[in-house]
Parts: sequence; structure tokens; C-alpha cells
Amino acid sequence: MILKRLRNLREDHDMTQKDVAEMLHMSQTGYGKYETGENEIPLAPLIFLAEFYMVSVDYLLGLTNIKERNY
Repeated sequence: MILKRLRNLREDHDMTQKDVAEMLHMSQTGYGKYETGENEIPLAPLIFLAEFYMVSVDYLLGLTNIKERNY
């Protein structure tokens, strides 16, 4: 679930993997591995992306279908 949501959110914001990778101070290859599931995404980048996309971490993790944060 997280893989599809990361990609969809990135594409909804008209961003490339390279764009997101630069925000996270990492390589495009490294970020791409998050989207393909080859590597698990660490907590810090997960939180950063949730804040950037203005969604909850629960949404990114597939624990809810509600995008909005409740805080």
C-alpha cells in the first residue's frame, strides 16, 4: 500500500523521483527503492513525506484511507 501511495502522491504533485530524493538529501536510486519496496522507508523520511504531502503517516502506511491529518 505504501508503495502505491508514495508514487501517487509524488505524481499528483508533478514531481519526479529525483525531485523527492533531493528533498530527502538522497539519491534518486535510493528513493526509487522505497517506491518499489526494495528498501523499507525509515521513520524520518516517512514523517517528512507525510508532512510535505499533508497526509497522515497512517495514510501512507495504509492503515486508513483518510488522507487528512487529525492534528
